Amino acid sequence: MEKLSPKKLRIFANFLNTLAKDLTKFYFKKLDKPFKVVNKLKGKGYDPVTSSDQAFEKFIRSKIKSKFPSHEIIGEEFGYKRSSSDYAWIIDPIDGTRSYVIGNPTWSNLISLNYKGQPILGLANFPILKKYYYNISNKVAYVVENGKKRKLTVNKKATVNNMKVSGAFHGWLTLNKQKKIPKVLKLMQFPCADALSYAHFCEGRVDVVIQCMNKIWDIHPLIPIIKASGGISSTWNNENATKAGNVLISANKSIHNKMLKLLKPALK
Repeated sequence: MEKLSPKKLRIFANFLNTLAKDLTKFYFKKLDKPFKVVNKLKGKGYDPVTSSDQAFEKFIRSKIKSKFPSHEIIGEEFGYKRSSSDYAWIIDPIDGTRSYVIGNPTWSNLISLNYKGQPILGLANFPILKKYYYNISNKVAYVVENGKKRKLTVNKKATVNNMKVSGAFHGWLTLNKQKKIPKVLKLMQFPCADALSYAHFCEGRVDVVIQCMNKIWDIHPLIPIIKASGGISSTWNNENATKAGNVLISANKSIHNKMLKLLKPALK
């Protein structure tokens, strides 16, 4: 993480902490009702966007603009608000839109603050579950549930022999490529539920999360929380996870190296 003064970090972390509460209130006051769904791919697949996605992003942008007017903003629905600032906010107004459409409560609002291109603070807010995850530094992250705050830490007892693995390929990995990684498929015994799987990892509930086709707004808000919880993140070919795409997160280095090795055949 790029070094910022503790005072500045505290200002930004407090903003995210307040924003989480505001987003949940906004959902129950304004959006907990029927909504419109449009398929962005128009018959060439299914990539839904709802009127709620757009309403959430407008709300988040207005909060950022009010507090930090010079900062850049990058959102999934409304693109770039460019600036010369070193700070950029990355927004996924609803991560898990498919879950939102069918009433599955695992969807979330994801927001990161990037400094000079690197995610330094993140928020994952789950309105229906009434809980949210955020970090205040590169070493401390919390989950707040029912008004109670708990420090996040990955499972320190996880080993290659007892690890819990959650994964989803999101239609990206062909059957032929899946056949090349039978050991990975066998290990994927725990459900993968949008960003909630990354959040569960940070709580120590699962030890590995494997996902494909992440965009920057899917993963940037989670990278700082994962790091502050003690986790390791990278792409499947062991590049910086900020590049997004196919992402692997693990509870420790030995597990991470093992999973990278097992996933390698799928990249050929």
